[in-house]
Amino acid sequence: MTAIVGSRVNRKKPQKAIYKFIKRKIVPPLVALAVFLVIWEVLSLMPGFQLPGPSKTFTDTFDPFIIQPFFDNGESDKGLGWQIISSLERVGIGFSLAAIVGIVVGILVGANRFLYNAVDPLFQVLRTVPPLAWLPISLAAFQQANPSAIFVIFITSIWPIIINTTVGVQQIPQDYVNVARVLRLRGVKYFLKIVFPATVPYIFTGLRIGIGLSWLAIVAAEMLVGGVGIGSFIWNAYNTTTDTNLSEIILALIYVGIVGLLLDKLVAFIASKVVAEQK
Repeated sequence: MTAIVGSRVNRKKPQKAIYKFIKRKIVPPLVALAVFLVIWEVLSLMPGFQLPGPSKTFTDTFDPFIIQPFFDNGESDKGLGWQIISSLERVGIGFSLAAIVGIVVGILVGANRFLYNAVDPLFQVLRTVPPLAWLPISLAAFQQANPSAIFVIFITSIWPIIINTTVGVQQIPQDYVNVARVLRLRGVKYFLKIVFPATVPYIFTGLRIGIGLSWLAIVAAEMLVGGVGIGSFIWNAYNTTTDTNLSEIILALIYVGIVGLLLDKLVAFIASKVVAEQK
């Protein structure tokens, strides 16, 4: 009898946890979304309101942009699925390069006080330059749109990675350094046993900021360089503005927001696993 009661209690615990998760994490965003859509729909019915409402946006873009996100009619006439994949490819290359270079440079700068004092003012100046300001320089250097867009991603996302990694190295507890001296840890062993575990949380903070900036920058850069990409899609739709094209732009913005959220959550998830292993 006791075993039966215990099994019932054990079954109820996961059910309560799921109920609490739905109540706290799922229901509030859905309610907020519903309220937003209702307000948007009401505003769209008002005279003089230029933007289509959610119902019209859905009907205008359902075929082909929602139901066929991967259609391909050649050139830049592709579904939003292909547009986003093209943008993600550029972000993946630029952000990966920024992560590698940023972590290495951040560790070197953080470990050397003289080097930090020498380059920190330069980094602080360069990191304030808007992403699109780099585009003319990159176009002049590379003479091609795709590498130019990748360079904009790289130069935009590298600064938070460098700065956070540098801070992480500088914040290594003195006790850790003392232990390393006692154990005579040097070179690779010192990095793997002391520097990396202590710096990982800071590194992932920089990576999380960097991936968000990367996605922002690629959308803006693609508006100017053209080709296939979600930014180019938005810009082309704007240049031939009709009611239907406005709906396409709104749908593209929704996709941009969702992809940006997923990228942020992906980096946060990886960080939670790596940081937990380092503890």
